[in-house]
Amino acid sequence: MSSYTSMNAAELQEELSSLMQLYKDYQEMKLSLNMSRGRPAKEQMELAQGMLSCLGPEDMTLVNGTDVRNYGVLEGIPEARKLMGDLMGLRPEEVIVCGSSSLNIMYDLVSHAYTHGVYGGANPWCKTDHPKFLCPVPGYDRHFAITEYFGIDMIQIPMKADGPDMDLIESYVSSDPSVKGIWCVPKYSNPQGITYSDEVVRRMARLKPAADDFRIFWDNAYAVHDLYEDDQDHLLNIMDECKKAGTENQVYEFFSTSKISFAGGGMAALGASEANIRHLSQQFSVQTIGWNKLNMLFHVKFFGDRQGVLDHMKKHAALLRPKFAAVLDILKQEVADIASWNVPKGGYFISFDTMEGCAKRVVALCKEAGVVLTGAGATYPYGKDPHDSNIRIAPTSVSVEELRLATTLLCLCVKIATVEKLLQA
Repeated sequence: MSSYTSMNAAELQEELSSLMQLYKDYQEMKLSLNMSRGRPAKEQMELAQGMLSCLGPEDMTLVNGTDVRNYGVLEGIPEARKLMGDLMGLRPEEVIVCGSSSLNIMYDLVSHAYTHGVYGGANPWCKTDHPKFLCPVPGYDRHFAITEYFGIDMIQIPMKADGPDMDLIESYVSSDPSVKGIWCVPKYSNPQGITYSDEVVRRMARLKPAADDFRIFWDNAYAVHDLYEDDQDHLLNIMDECKKAGTENQVYEFFSTSKISFAGGGMAALGASEANIRHLSQQFSVQTIGWNKLNMLFHVKFFGDRQGVLDHMKKHAALLRPKFAAVLDILKQEVADIASWNVPKGGYFISFDTMEGCAKRVVALCKEAGVVLTGAGATYPYGKDPHDSNIRIAPTSVSVEELRLATTLLCLCVKIATVEKLLQA
């Protein structure tokens, strides 16, 4: 920020006029680019196109006699439970394969806990006056939307370089029985790309909650979404650590293939202790007879095993690396002195921080010039970023050429918002 902070008001006003002229040039381009969500590109989804033709009539009946076209098998077909368990580091008995959306499972589990309680809990969450959830920030807006929908109070927990602030988490969880859970994206977190350290995972597993119905919502959405084959983050298996601590009933783990196969037709899984699995199966049996077993078989047949998924993800990484590189290169060239950002090793996002008080203005300027970004504040509960500085960049769904154009515009908008802020000081 040194180049701008050294300018006097007249120089800043002259700089702003110059920047606004460049901005008008972008407006005249009539751009129409949407980078608001972490969507896979068409080319990524086409990598799994062969899945749609990998089954024949002879495949409809499983080894155990189950016809996948019929009702039943609430926990998912054995082959799918094994595949998802291998990807999650769990035994098949600790997995339910259900539907195509892990977010849907998270919603259901919060809903069930709110109205009917959890395994081992004395009462439903709704019987607690102002139940609370811990929310590492910046974080995933759709997580926050679920707890907000149920009227659950959300407490911000700052993220550190190795994960959420565990001192603060331990303090809340151990002292307040109204704290019912925590949202976690433990590998390549959304949006910062942070992977929880071994110590953070161990401390999470050793939590001693004041509430008998506390749950860790472990959304391992990017478990296999590494960008670099020779430089990957390692995440400790939380279920293994919970078993060592005798807390295995406190964790729900989520995984899906939505950004592996098809975003609208993936396979989603819930991982939990066997006691939780039995309890949740009883609850799920009221809302469904069983999920789409044909889709499960499509995935098992196409990928084969865990290694098949990992090999497939190398193809995704090859498509995504140039996109992340394009954004990061332009940010470094254009705004290194007035903004900061993470350099992720995987996942779907780049977390970008402007000068305090500028994020909303940057997002609005980009939108007015035809580039839609995730709303400023979306990475915080209730959409309120206390610093108005964080912007989530989602580079996956547009082409490299479009990314270069959009990122250059973003940098221009950051410069405009920064100069305007300094003129207001």
